[in-house]
Amino acid sequence: MALSTLSKIELGQVAASYEKLLNLARALDIDISDLFEARDREVAPLTTSPVVRSTLDAVPRYDGEEYDYQVLAGNFPRRRMTPVHARIVVRAGQAAPKFVRHPGQEFVMVLTGSVQIAFETGPSLELGPTDSAYFDSSVGHAYGSVGREPATVVIVMTGLDGKPASSDHPPLAPG
Repeated sequence: MALSTLSKIELGQVAASYEKLLNLARALDIDISDLFEARDREVAPLTTSPVVRSTLDAVPRYDGEEYDYQVLAGNFPRRRMTPVHARIVVRAGQAAPKFVRHPGQEFVMVLTGSVQIAFETGPSLELGPTDSAYFDSSVGHAYGSVGREPATVVIVMTGLDGKPASSDHPPLAPG
């Protein structure tokens, strides 16, 4: 990523794709949630803070072209999964799917609207409110909203070797 692009992102002059932010986090060897909030780099012992509470009003939000998302519980020490609240803005069938693949597994539950998950290996899956799916996220996949309005979902990703998926590869970014 060019230094001028990074500067524009920091100043809020351009919106970076989730993929660019993930690549930046990977290059800095940090979790993507570190880009959205300042926090003490010292990791508290797990016994000191066994629970981290998140509210959508309090966690940073990133508005992208295809997805608006918020990383939940990003400050949980030594976390092994990455929970994300996302608004799926891109409509299913609007354009060719931009498949994403990353090591690990992914769980998604639709909160509002309907979502289509297209897989590069073939058929897609349509989910409505309270429907959920669990899949191997190393298979290329792409989310799209089926209705006129954006759909909202909660996605939980895991990486390999107990690392959060966001530390490894982009969970929602175009592939």
